[in-house]
Amino acid sequence: MRLQIFRNPRNSGARRLRCLGSPALVLLASAFLASSPPLEGQATASDLPAMASWVTVDAVTGYETRLLPPLLGSGAMEGWTIDRWGNLVTRVGSGSPRTIVACALDRPGYAATQITDHGYLRVHRIGSGSDHALWDQAHEAQPLRVLTADGPLVGVAARANGHFAAQHRDETSLISADDLWIDVGASTAEEVRGMGVTLLDPIARHLPAWTLEGAVAGPDAGRRVGCAAVATLADAARTGGAGSGETVFVLSAQEVFGWVGLTSFVARHPAPDRLVVLAPGQARRARTTRPVEDFGRAGDPLAVAGLASVSWLVPAVSDVGSHVERVTVEEAGALLADAAEAAGVELPGRLTWTGAPAPAAFRTGHMDEELESLAQRLDGFVERYATPSHEWSVRRGLLEQMPAWAREAAVVDDMGNVVVAVGPDRDTTVFMAHMDEVGYSVASIAPDGVVTLDREGGAVSSAWEGQTALLHFDPPGAPTSRTGDGTDTSARWKAQSLEASAPAPLPGVFLTRSDPETRHPPGPMRVWFGMDGAELAERGVEPGQSVTSWKEGNRMGRTRYVARALDDRAGTIALLEALRRLDPERLQAKALFTWSVHEEGGLIGARAMARRYGATARRIYSVDTFVSSDTPLESPHFAYAPLGEGPVLRAGENSSISPPAERARVRHIADAAGVPLQMGLTQGGTDGTTFTFWGAPNQGLSWPGRYSHSPGEVLDLRDLANLVHLVVAVATAPGDTHGG
Repeated sequence: MRLQIFRNPRNSGARRLRCLGSPALVLLASAFLASSPPLEGQATASDLPAMASWVTVDAVTGYETRLLPPLLGSGAMEGWTIDRWGNLVTRVGSGSPRTIVACALDRPGYAATQITDHGYLRVHRIGSGSDHALWDQAHEAQPLRVLTADGPLVGVAARANGHFAAQHRDETSLISADDLWIDVGASTAEEVRGMGVTLLDPIARHLPAWTLEGAVAGPDAGRRVGCAAVATLADAARTGGAGSGETVFVLSAQEVFGWVGLTSFVARHPAPDRLVVLAPGQARRARTTRPVEDFGRAGDPLAVAGLASVSWLVPAVSDVGSHVERVTVEEAGALLADAAEAAGVELPGRLTWTGAPAPAAFRTGHMDEELESLAQRLDGFVERYATPSHEWSVRRGLLEQMPAWAREAAVVDDMGNVVVAVGPDRDTTVFMAHMDEVGYSVASIAPDGVVTLDREGGAVSSAWEGQTALLHFDPPGAPTSRTGDGTDTSARWKAQSLEASAPAPLPGVFLTRSDPETRHPPGPMRVWFGMDGAELAERGVEPGQSVTSWKEGNRMGRTRYVARALDDRAGTIALLEALRRLDPERLQAKALFTWSVHEEGGLIGARAMARRYGATARRIYSVDTFVSSDTPLESPHFAYAPLGEGPVLRAGENSSISPPAERARVRHIADAAGVPLQMGLTQGGTDGTTFTFWGAPNQGLSWPGRYSHSPGEVLDLRDLANLVHLVVAVATAPGDTHGG
């Protein structure tokens, strides 16, 4: 039943079969749907992580000989070797008959074809790539692996700032490879080359091994689960399951160019008696015998080797060719059983699937002690999930990491806002960051299990479509902006916040369009968790719950950092670090260090705090992103604040502008503290706007950021370090300094 339900979400339709030598050939009329169920115990949910580990293997077409040797060096693939074409090969038995069992290990990728003067990479597809219309677009704003000869580096595909949507409203065409700009954390071409990046280095997605209920998901999941089946079959053959003769198992290279690795292997080795190929996934399962004449030029070496036909096994997948292509555990079990039968390998009643070694860790540049400390702080906060009204995890981490004096002084209200007051009670200055991030929430759940979402904040849907998904559960009794109004500040809210915990999130995928006409998906976003509506209800899924996607913080280049939710985890860290460096006895005026809830999409937490503190506040500083036009996708005519040149005095935005005297005050303080300071106007709004109606001018103390409200926001850690120094200097300055 579950397999039937899993196919309900829209597939990408009948994709052309990428077969031996001719990507345009379609399944022959002799192809048929396998009707037999998988053998008992051939694949269970416990095998899914092993299957998914193969999806993350770095094996871009044409670079197998560079990328695959570390798999063998890990010791996890004992008995396998790599040949001159990049095939991974192992043999069991000897003599006749001779059988070759093969899969396609390589996957489509990009090659770096230009290093620009400003330190970006331009790319072109290696081969034709996926046929899915959104394959290129799904790279935008996502973390990437730049696979240099010295190891992988972090990159991110640039995307237009979410806050600049008005400037991009007429851009509706789908993104192609020619539209991609890869940011590797450099400012010049020389910096890029100094990082070891060279022309034609391959570039691929960076994703975790992803499983959902009863399935594996990820780019080329069908072909990679096929390779998991071949590796598992090889282990079964070694432990006594092989029949007579020799069985050769090949994880083949350069399938994208027409199975070049496999045909080269066949042409240069003793002729096989049979060839079994586990082909990349398609919308429908197929098990067929195909004459070699159908494979065009690739069929010639097969025919010369004496083969008349090929056993062709195709797994059924959903969303073929997308970044969330999916294979069910039932389908994987059926594929393994059919491959074993075709190859003459006997499977035990229960076996454990063979996993792949973990991909190589990113290389990182040298960072000085202060920048590395900030990067570690960011790691701990950006990898927490907190959409509006679901900030409990960030709030707990914030309270736990405060210095003891600040944690003792901290107040949490019934909405979940956090306030630390310090200094003598005069000339109150408010510093405010927000704890939430953009994302989605559950709007409705269909009987077939498709979950429709509401957008929370300014999430850019095209950057979430066809990506991983996570549904989050909240701890009972947590303060939220949905239930409180900010008036109750009793101690129980802080106590609850320090104890809050919740079950692990539920993994799934954001569904993708099969035949898109425009860049942005029309209508609401939808997600799939591998279960029907009744099963989701049993798991406690209900409207209002938070939905995000997987994320990870990474150092990029020498000084930069990339992650989702830098808006406003970087501000959260800046205020936290300022508290850690402050001597409360040095303050000459009162300072309120505050962290708000539900800033994205409403400034709701800030409005409650403005009602409480606005009439007595002298000024407020919103510690938030300065959305910079320092990207190749934006015009520099406004909001131009280059990364690495210092924090930004956010003097103006859509909803407020600071008085000239207040700007002069901050500039004077920055000069005295030796902090480089940029100034500018950008789009968007900040929490401090709510205080302006109470007579407290709002001014942003910001860091310049790229690709706002996307999964791949970028900042320079030097700017964040200087922002911390600036906050401390402003907090300790007299309240009426230079125009105050």
